[in-house]
Amino acid sequence: MLSYVLAVCYALFLWWFSTGLILYLDSRPTRTYRWSILGATLLLLLCLGAIVLLRDRGGAVAAYLGFTAGVFVWGWLEITYFMGYITGPRKAPCPEQCGNLRRFWLALQTSLYHELSIVAVGLLLIVLTWDRFNQVGTWTFVILWWMRWSAKLNLFFGVPNLNEEWLPQHLRFLTSYLAKRPMNLMFPISVSSATVIMSLLVATALDVSPGGYASVALMLTATMLALAILEHWFLVLPVADAALWNWALDARDRLREEQMTRPDGKR
Repeated sequence: MLSYVLAVCYALFLWWFSTGLILYLDSRPTRTYRWSILGATLLLLLCLGAIVLLRDRGGAVAAYLGFTAGVFVWGWLEITYFMGYITGPRKAPCPEQCGNLRRFWLALQTSLYHELSIVAVGLLLIVLTWDRFNQVGTWTFVILWWMRWSAKLNLFFGVPNLNEEWLPQHLRFLTSYLAKRPMNLMFPISVSSATVIMSLLVATALDVSPGGYASVALMLTATMLALAILEHWFLVLPVADAALWNWALDARDRLREEQMTRPDGKR
């Protein structure tokens, strides 16, 4: 039982810390972005190397390291997007009175390069771990990819909480492509299907030998999927989820206040 608890706690901490770290780095002055991107890229290369070195290894440690590598690989994509390095060709708000099909096409253009980067990195991970023993890094990445697309589609179709405060100033125009509604038909399908898969992962983890590679890997990925489901619920429930990362968001607010008081307005 202790091995399951440790896996859940580790996945929870990594999710909370990595999300907060990205928010914090994004809140720094833009002159620091190049160093953040450089550091994140070096970490990306290390994680890809770790996935290659661990792909034929079992054991709980290999599961933890592979899982961590998968999360950090996804983190590199998030940083390059939120800092504006890899986004899309369109950087303008949605025109008024735009139909859903055109709004979707224009919204896709705002993050087209980012989406193609995700596909490229995802395919690279699949190739690196194809038919190998340790694939937890790849599966972690796929779960994050799947649930991020699910969240984006739900934001497009309409949810009560658009979480505008999460976006940096240079990406605030993206909210014009989102819809604010009490609910959409896709939401229950998204949450229900993800919950079923998460339950199957947990049930399988409890059926295999505790403390081994399989049980730890399954519990880590199941926990990450559960956290992604929780993030979906944050879109519709009256819950201030941003409070979990006040230490990162407060830094962004302080920077904006300082910028407003400076006559040159430079960051």
